[in-house]
Amino acid sequence: MKYYLGVDIGSIAVKAVALDEKKNLLEEHYLRIKGEPARVAEAILSDLKRRYNVAAVAATGSGGKQVAGHFVNEIIAQSKAVSHLYPQTRTVIEMGGEDSKLLLLKNGKLIDFSTNTVCAAGTGSFLDQQASRLGLKIEDFGKLALQSKHPPRIAGRCTVFAKSDMIHLQQKGTPDYEIVAGLCLAVARNFASNLGQKNKWKKPIVFQGGVAANIGVVRAFEQVLGLAPGELIIPQHFAFMGAIGAVLHYLENGKNGHED
Repeated sequence: MKYYLGVDIGSIAVKAVALDEKKNLLEEHYLRIKGEPARVAEAILSDLKRRYNVAAVAATGSGGKQVAGHFVNEIIAQSKAVSHLYPQTRTVIEMGGEDSKLLLLKNGKLIDFSTNTVCAAGTGSFLDQQASRLGLKIEDFGKLALQSKHPPRIAGRCTVFAKSDMIHLQQKGTPDYEIVAGLCLAVARNFASNLGQKNKWKKPIVFQGGVAANIGVVRAFEQVLGLAPGELIIPQHFAFMGAIGAVLHYLENGKNGHED
């Protein structure tokens, strides 16, 4: 039996997976890079190579080219994974540490996409920064947002404006859970206005990437897009879709399928 490794090296973490030749997912690993993406990636891959008869390594993400082997553009990798695992998907929200993407699919094929390239506002790092300013752990951020009844309006297009709004709200004595909910809504509104237009939001809609773990942002997208609870699909392996897609691309295209 041959095995294939996929690695997605992002701005915050390395995500790695091991698949067999039948495309079954065997393992997944997530480690923060702490400024050393190549070292973290190599440590994970070395461990997997010791335990599997690895036929190939496929890489994607902003740091993916640091890992030799088969490199796949992250938009291609993300769309490949979702079309394989959730073939009826029409719209994909992908939100990582420092970028976000909107992918549009039809019959399992990528037909259009948009990416944010201007500012980190509306990404995972934006939420990390605001959580730190509030003295909160990002892991508690989402659950706290669910306590909100009247979330305030917070500027989501710029971290500077968001900080100003937060300071003003704190000075007024606004509870942290309301501010957190306002930030989640700011992220969702920012994404919807910058990357998506109303006529593009076709169901089923999938939300993947590390930020999909934040239940507060999930609820915010449901509200902004007018979706009923559960209509926004969160993949089981939401943080590993890029790594999975890189392997799937290799299995379908082989050595000649290099994607820049």
